[in-house]
Amino acid sequence: MRKQIAAANWKMNLSYQQAAGLLDELLAQQIELAPNQEVIFAVPFPYLAMAKEKVAGKTNYFVAAQNCSDKKSGAYTGETSVEQLQSIGIGHIVIGHSERREYYNESNAVLATKVDLCLAAGVTPIFCCGEPLPIREAETQNAFVQQQLEESLFHLTVEQVSKVVIAYEPIWAIGTGKTASTQQAQDMQQHLRKVLADKFGADVADGISILYGGSVKAANAVEIFASPDVDGGLVGGASLQAAEFTAIIQALKK
Repeated sequence: MRKQIAAANWKMNLSYQQAAGLLDELLAQQIELAPNQEVIFAVPFPYLAMAKEKVAGKTNYFVAAQNCSDKKSGAYTGETSVEQLQSIGIGHIVIGHSERREYYNESNAVLATKVDLCLAAGVTPIFCCGEPLPIREAETQNAFVQQQLEESLFHLTVEQVSKVVIAYEPIWAIGTGKTASTQQAQDMQQHLRKVLADKFGADVADGISILYGGSVKAANAVEIFASPDVDGGLVGGASLQAAEFTAIIQALKK
């Protein structure tokens, strides 16, 4: 069975003390994960080492960076490279979140480079894709998201793409309180899996975890995660509340 993943994206929230407290509260729940389940905390850069220390020894609990540079190294003040992140034990990086695409103009080509750097360093990219509201209203979301995959992932080998986690996020449902219906989420994730199958083969596509991101919360997680092509969630606001995120973890398929 594909890995079922509850990934928390804290974005630019919480002080160091609040972040440490939230992790302590979550980990105190001692949720035992099934072999096919993972919990990933994508925390702000200053908290990576602290978070790594707190999940140390916890089976299937991981820490992710929320971004990385598209350069390997060099005179890029303020940037953080994949190799630097890997050197402190970070094994996952969120790539191409809609906020990075929108606010920082990250193109599909730039994201392809970031994916390559992750894979070269043995780091798992959590590759985000998704459409804004005008695209959804025009009913061209399938072609739009397919192009994101084609331009950022289709240069990979079968072995490489098998190491990528994909997160589909309808941009119109992020932080708006709106949520795609369960059927809308399933339809898109099924489409993404078909796109991957057409390029890399059905067996490969069937093994890739595809998460849903877009106002996932305790109240809807069980229903959304029950969809056959939804393999967990990339969770924003609800991951900042211990009770909410605990329930979301417990909603993962076994």
